[in-house]
Amino acid sequence: MMDKNAEKVWNNCLKIIKDIVEWQHYKTWFEPIKPVSLKSNVLVIQVPSQFFYEYLEEHYVNLLAKTLKRELGKNARLEYRIMVDSGDGKNKPVTMDVSAQGFKTFPANEMDFPLIISTPVKNPFVIPGLKKMHIDPQLNPTYTFENFVEGECNRVARRAGKTVAEKPGVSSFNPLVVYGGVGLGKTHLAQAIGNEVKRLHPNKLVLYVSSEKFINQFMDHSRNNAINDFIHFYQLIDVLILDDVQFFAKAEKSQEAFFAIFNHLHQSQKQLVLTSDKPPKDLEGVQERLLSRFRWGLSADLQAPEYETRIEILERKMKKDGLELPKEVVKYIAYNINNNVRELEGALISLLAQSSLNKKQIDLDLAKKVLRNFIRSSSKEITIETIQKMVCEYFQVPYDKLLQKTRKREIVQARQITMYLAKNFTKNSLKTIGEHFGGRDHTTVIHSCQTVKDLMDTDGNFRESVLELQQKIQLASM
Repeated sequence: MMDKNAEKVWNNCLKIIKDIVEWQHYKTWFEPIKPVSLKSNVLVIQVPSQFFYEYLEEHYVNLLAKTLKRELGKNARLEYRIMVDSGDGKNKPVTMDVSAQGFKTFPANEMDFPLIISTPVKNPFVIPGLKKMHIDPQLNPTYTFENFVEGECNRVARRAGKTVAEKPGVSSFNPLVVYGGVGLGKTHLAQAIGNEVKRLHPNKLVLYVSSEKFINQFMDHSRNNAINDFIHFYQLIDVLILDDVQFFAKAEKSQEAFFAIFNHLHQSQKQLVLTSDKPPKDLEGVQERLLSRFRWGLSADLQAPEYETRIEILERKMKKDGLELPKEVVKYIAYNINNNVRELEGALISLLAQSSLNKKQIDLDLAKKVLRNFIRSSSKEITIETIQKMVCEYFQVPYDKLLQKTRKREIVQARQITMYLAKNFTKNSLKTIGEHFGGRDHTTVIHSCQTVKDLMDTDGNFRESVLELQQKIQLASM
């Protein structure tokens, strides 16, 4: 029987968590949890599997700690009751109780909301007798270049980041401004630069900070009449990584402080790395003198990953976690989740969670069922005629020539690519596809598709053209 006090405390925690965690993650990782009991400030929650428990410990234990301590005070503790399959399929699952291993005690100033940080951070400005060795770089060690998959979508930014990490402050990429939409890897790349600098130049002083935290710290020091201390601290840094500079908008006083910091670091050949959701020219509410300095170095964008990069991201994630999925499932995820990396990894995690919860093997049917919340239901059906017109426009080939019996190389190649794309993107039979090309039979379609596959393996330029057309068709289907 459920403890009413435990239920009340847990529901209060969920009200906070619901406002912080993305909806899909909340549904997957928090709704299945059941409060069991509350005794002496120890809340016991029931989770459906060992996998579930391990995932919460790795990704959400700090959030659970902060919300529970907010409800029960600093002595609050958490325990899990893990459901374990009895193995015979007849008896009810047995349970196993474990303490939350990552449930640490946090200082009072880390308990303030709405600021929730995945790893508790120390305020670097309150250290008496400040020395370089005492400053925490605030870097996540899992963000490295090795696990940042390179593709056409991010090649310039990634390679510029490597250059900066190898020679911080002395390359022409100072500042390096990395910009792009949500979930495309800006924070990962920025922190990878910091981690690589620490590896190659262990004596360099590196600091990663979000612009929101920078602004909050500035305000705290302003209230304490310690702005000079704030500026002097930042002027000690060798590599300063400032995330999400778009939040500087209208924070005039913070911008003035950063202007002084920027000038000092740049003149001292110290490296600045900035991230933003848009290019410097489009940042509103930021002083022009700051924007002009952002343009001194290199601005590199991150775009949505192309299909092949999405495949590699999923395969890297699977290899890291020791997972194996059928190829058709990986392709289905990569084809349908094309907005950003975060959604791609989130879709994979949700699929694994549902497989664990429901004790079902992962196959294409389960993937389609689980991922329907991630996939836009209003996709348009692509027709053979649509693909024909897109290929003709891409190669600047007259539409009527595509249907005629001609041996001109550029016409033949465009026709073969169109047949290949029609087979991959429509539900039409080979016979129907052939009929749309002047009444050709299915053997011609088979030959054309094989020719395209062979050329993609041997001709890089040809392969790039086909991949670009695939992307255009995918966008047209949204």
